Amino acid sequence: MIIGNGKIVTNDPQNPFIENGGVLIKENIIEEVGEFESLKKKYPEEKVINVKQKLIMPGMINTHSHIYSAYARGMSVSKPTDNFFHVLENQWWSLDRKLTLEDCKLNAYTTYIESIRNGVTTLFDHHSSPNAARGSLFAIAEAAKDLGIRTSLCYEVSDRDGKDITKDEIQENIEFIKAYNSAEEDMIKGLFGLHASFTLSDETLYQVKEAMEGIHAGYHVHVAEGIEDQYDSLKKYGRRVVERLFDFGLLGNQTIAVHCVHANQRELEIIKETDTSVVHNPMSNMNNAVGCPPVVSMVTQGIRVGLGTDAYTNDMFESMKVANILQSHHLCDPTVGFGETKRLQLENNPAICKNYFQKEVGVLKKGAYADIITVDYNSYTPLNGENYFGHILFGLTGRMVNDTIINGKFVMKDREILPVDEEKIFAQSTERAAKIWPYM
Repeated sequence: MIIGNGKIVTNDPQNPFIENGGVLIKENIIEEVGEFESLKKKYPEEKVINVKQKLIMPGMINTHSHIYSAYARGMSVSKPTDNFFHVLENQWWSLDRKLTLEDCKLNAYTTYIESIRNGVTTLFDHHSSPNAARGSLFAIAEAAKDLGIRTSLCYEVSDRDGKDITKDEIQENIEFIKAYNSAEEDMIKGLFGLHASFTLSDETLYQVKEAMEGIHAGYHVHVAEGIEDQYDSLKKYGRRVVERLFDFGLLGNQTIAVHCVHANQRELEIIKETDTSVVHNPMSNMNNAVGCPPVVSMVTQGIRVGLGTDAYTNDMFESMKVANILQSHHLCDPTVGFGETKRLQLENNPAICKNYFQKEVGVLKKGAYADIITVDYNSYTPLNGENYFGHILFGLTGRMVNDTIINGKFVMKDREILPVDEEKIFAQSTERAAKIWPYM
């Protein structure tokens, strides 16, 4: 089909903006991007989807989230959440221990649906459900398949629930990676999930390395999110967190190091030297009061820093807005934040995806996967190839997304989720959350 008759932000440096453009999709791949009328004349046999002057863009990419937190919206917590460790122990770890396999799948449906509604076409998730670890990633993958969303999944291994559960968590990662990291599968991929240094003993990390022998996959791990992570590593192991991960051979271009709020310069040099990706989650960092990571410095040093949400929101437009102002506020410099945010979302998130998926996403050009959104945005100022990111950052929100196409198929059309019964799923989630909340 040809989808067109709107301004196109391609995110392709060779052809960044088309005033009245169209995209030709052949099966699940973009065949051509060009002027709308020219494409219609060139391919008269193709079905034409007229977006009626809506903005056409690549689908948004979220490189770090937590599906397991879906029931937390509106939930009260009875125990203290007055510091980062208490937030983890009394909120998130209390919640994840209550999840069943059915909850994992239901959480995946609701998170993916809301992500699709906000124009997210690729989502990297970091899962936890210690009393239902085995089979949890496969349950989430079933929801992803039903909805047709592109996703990367992992299970966050930790020591916090005992050795038997740790073994289950390791095995879940290994079995999932073996099942999905093949040349035939490019909608769902697996990484090996690790929670954080302070919940992982040397014994467990040796078990992880042994289990991963002969398996080609990277790691997805929280790094120095709170200062306590550094204190723990220095006290127990005499090394900072990044140094410890490096010594275990866990870093590299297949690995995602999330947060890095309290990474020092030597640690940043190790991240750069190993070509490890970092993912910034500004709203979560502010909410947890853990600090502001040195994003501007990381970008300046050439570190591949992407942008996620850490499940604080499922709207990447919101995450971009906060990423911008957090850096300018933190550094007391109004000249920083804007360019870095553009790089994180439009350059580095697609670059991160290149490490795992066979074809490009996050760009509209020949040969890329057809992951496309349309946005109902009627600008009252000029929108062109010079200023489109200013419109994306200050004018757009996820709720303006009208259509979401993933892998060449409409999964949302005119704001209606097509593959599943959204109303039924949300009703089931509401009922189940009400049963969990009294125990928080």
